[in-house]
Amino acid sequence: MVSRVRTVAFQGINAVPVDVQAQIAPGLPHFVIVGLPDKAVKESGERVRAALIASGLSLPPKRIIVNLAPADLPKEGTHYDLPIAVALMAAIGAVPQDAVDGFVVLGELGLDGRLAHVGGILPAAIAASAEQLGIIVPAASGPEAAWAGEDIDIVAVESLLALVNHLAGHQLAARPQPRRSTGTAGLPDLADVRGQNVARRALEIAAAGGHNLLMIGPPGAGKSMLAQRLPSILPSLSPRELLDVSMIQSIAGELAGGILTDRRPFRAPHHSASMAALVGGGLKVRPGEVSLAHNGVLFLDELPEFAPAVLDSLRQPLESGETVIARANARVSYPARFQLIAAMNPCKCGMAGTPGHTCKRGDACATDYQGRISGPFLDRIDIRIDVPAVSAADMIAPANAEPSAAVAARVARARDIQRQRYEASGAAHVMTNAAAGSTLIETVVNPDRESQALLLQAAERFRLSARAYHRVLKVARTLADLAGVDKVGRAHIAEALSYRVNFSVG
Repeated sequence: MVSRVRTVAFQGINAVPVDVQAQIAPGLPHFVIVGLPDKAVKESGERVRAALIASGLSLPPKRIIVNLAPADLPKEGTHYDLPIAVALMAAIGAVPQDAVDGFVVLGELGLDGRLAHVGGILPAAIAASAEQLGIIVPAASGPEAAWAGEDIDIVAVESLLALVNHLAGHQLAARPQPRRSTGTAGLPDLADVRGQNVARRALEIAAAGGHNLLMIGPPGAGKSMLAQRLPSILPSLSPRELLDVSMIQSIAGELAGGILTDRRPFRAPHHSASMAALVGGGLKVRPGEVSLAHNGVLFLDELPEFAPAVLDSLRQPLESGETVIARANARVSYPARFQLIAAMNPCKCGMAGTPGHTCKRGDACATDYQGRISGPFLDRIDIRIDVPAVSAADMIAPANAEPSAAVAARVARARDIQRQRYEASGAAHVMTNAAAGSTLIETVVNPDRESQALLLQAAERFRLSARAYHRVLKVARTLADLAGVDKVGRAHIAEALSYRVNFSVG
């Protein structure tokens, strides 16, 4: 007799069905797991045997075979522990087979039979709900699974023994409830920033339209401080965005306690990050920082210190909104529609352009340092600003800067305007001006003759690419939205151009 239990394997954020088959047959005592298991899955045999003994059960001294079908799909991770244990318990009659037929099972086992949280619970629960199946998970994963909907049957237990009691009807486990944290409490506030009016204005524009932003200035000018306050003025995640972000975090194992938050992600990797760490990959093809920043912010401080090849690997996800990781035996796609915020010093010594300072290497100091950033990468950045050092007068003056709450209200109004506009245009999937395609942005901007003349003059003088031209239109449209006007005028075009051409890099 062969017992069967359903579980899943993960390909990107998709949960692929896996059938766990267990057979106990006559023969010399032997326990083998087949079906392309990785090292963690192979080791699950010992964890399962110890957990069953700790729960008062034992495997017979016979030949035990566990097959993970389909056999040509690689199986990775510790979430196969619990389905293997349940399949074996069904094979020895400890639990009835029909009691587990309607469930997808995931969980890691300890040697004492306790269940530990594993990643990927949310996409697994959503996949189970789509097939009208229930799900059995560790108690720590229950709140995460509960986000799959109220109709799905969820069994969240602390241990293997508790699961046996639940399936036998002796002690039923309570249904877990979804947990969520909201609000911007605890986030750094823009009121802390002294001076830097131009940078504050650029940050507001970037937040309102979802634009990429690059800040350049000497050390201590406040570039990192400004970037860290961007989340405090961004709107909360919509329900659909929240689900997309949480599924990626679940795969990466970063949903602490199964609590979902509507705060937009803010990722700030160190400049020593590898290409696999940034765009995803590695042995198990995990999501990288660009995917963990999906629907949020990716902040790259000390931009030229990143390896040039690593920076150029961001060019494709910046355009397409996804990252595709191809391997000889796998092709995985992760969502990666993020807002890039970058900061850098003007030169290696950091003081180029500062009044009264001369670099020892002259202009070559700034030229070589800035040359580490490729032109195609810079072309994908909408707003580029200089951030000068804060003056002594700004530091001494009383703090009366506008708080984040006031800026966030203007940003929210501008985003509402954009959402309604694109819904009316039949592009409901577009939420910000930065995400609009070239044809769509030309339609919604429709510059007048005077603005077109200014654009043509700038394009010829500064040799703007087609991408740069459309990005200027997007920023101009955002400026008009912040001002609450329907028509994009010459002033909006001029300001948008100033954020692109009056800059020391490129």
